[in-house]
Amino acid sequence: MTQDSTCPIVIVEDNPMDLDLTLRAFKKRRLANPIEVARDGEEALALVAGWPAERPLPVVILLDLNMPRVGGLEVLLRQVRARPQWQPIPIVILTTSAESKDVETAYKMGANSYIVKPVDFDKFLEVVGHIELYWAVLNTQPR
Repeated sequence: MTQDSTCPIVIVEDNPMDLDLTLRAFKKRRLANPIEVARDGEEALALVAGWPAERPLPVVILLDLNMPRVGGLEVLLRQVRARPQWQPIPIVILTTSAESKDVETAYKMGANSYIVKPVDFDKFLEVVGHIELYWAVLNTQPR
């Protein structure tokens, strides 16, 4: 059971196969939190623009880096971290990039974690389980 199962987990992912894998992994884990999806950086910014008036703040944002229109590092991290009321939202970079420059930049811009997506579904399921356990169950966030 999560600390607040009404708060969503936001997934920002442009690759339909990676998104499907992530959603299947969460479904298999029987995640209690609702899932909100943005399929690129622009959709993510539109979703963020609705907080907190229209919906509760997310328990965590899973953010891909390389997306069309608006990239994760270039805009979304800056937008979320620029607003004091959103600064406590954990942002986990979930990407295929293992480039040390991307890792370093993500942390400098305020990412809370950086995870390289495993290719194998079973390993990916394990990673999603760890994400859920830590960010939605164990981690205590300010309210």
